[in-house]
Amino acid sequence: MASPPPQVSVIAPIQPAIEHARRLLFQPFALGTWFPIGFCAWLAGLGQAQLPWMNPRVPLFRGGQGPWPPSWQGASESWERVRDEVMRNLYWVLPLAAGLACLIAVFCLLVVWLNSRGDFMFLHCVALGRAEVAVPWRQHARKARSLFLFRLTLGLIAAVLMLLLLATIVVFVVQIVRQGATLLASLLPILAAGLALVVIGIGFGIVAKLTRDFVVPIMFLRGGTCREAWSELLGLFAGSFHLLIIYLLFQVVLALAIGIIVLVAVIASCCIAGCLLVVPYVGTVLLLPVLVFQRAYSVYYLAQLGPQVDLFRTAAPPLASPA
Repeated sequence: MASPPPQVSVIAPIQPAIEHARRLLFQPFALGTWFPIGFCAWLAGLGQAQLPWMNPRVPLFRGGQGPWPPSWQGASESWERVRDEVMRNLYWVLPLAAGLACLIAVFCLLVVWLNSRGDFMFLHCVALGRAEVAVPWRQHARKARSLFLFRLTLGLIAAVLMLLLLATIVVFVVQIVRQGATLLASLLPILAAGLALVVIGIGFGIVAKLTRDFVVPIMFLRGGTCREAWSELLGLFAGSFHLLIIYLLFQVVLALAIGIIVLVAVIASCCIAGCLLVVPYVGTVLLLPVLVFQRAYSVYYLAQLGPQVDLFRTAAPPLASPA
């Protein structure tokens, strides 16, 4: 497949994406449009929220009386006490851990499945200008299933790799704690495993980002599987992978700009907006202009690669104001 044309730019899609969000959400403004699209956007964003920041001042071990970091002797004593306590209560710890693991696994599968359905539902609303929920839920079920299986496979591979690296870190940390000294031979594998965790996390994050931004629109157009859409995407960027790097770097810039705008809005509202943004679904509806812009931006960027991947060529006009 031919390489992308030289006029591909990360700046060009900004204005049409802003205009598309304005037409869809504000011409005219109607809650009957915002709430259905917001629900689809909420499903598309499931599982992507950041966890609350942990308090870094809370000590991990209580073996010593001093502040963090404790002595290795205190850490070793705490480790021994925890291990002994677990071994004494193994008869109920193991079933409880297995049950919790099963519940977490089922919950994660449900979130990924709903997220895959939501991605196509939200794209349906943005690309076609329709505030619908039931129609895209049924219409894109087969494509969403393929996306779910791809994400499930990708997640399992990432989980196995990360668990192996985490196990390596734990083994060497335990070795250091038991020996009561910081050994260079143990610290180097920990640093290497930590660096590998970061690299793997970034790599799988990039794959997930490109899947959402480009593969999902290609699947929306072609009706094929996720693997076929990935094959077409790689063909589109064959010989021009630097465009993907520029796109990803610009996404960081856009995220920072959007974050600053949201922060200013929160401060200007005396944190009232911040309180509403953390409420599930309500926060998504409030952020809908930003979310529609981001979804439209990636589609407009993809459209620069050729009319065969221009999703907006067949888009319907935005939904009229409800009577």
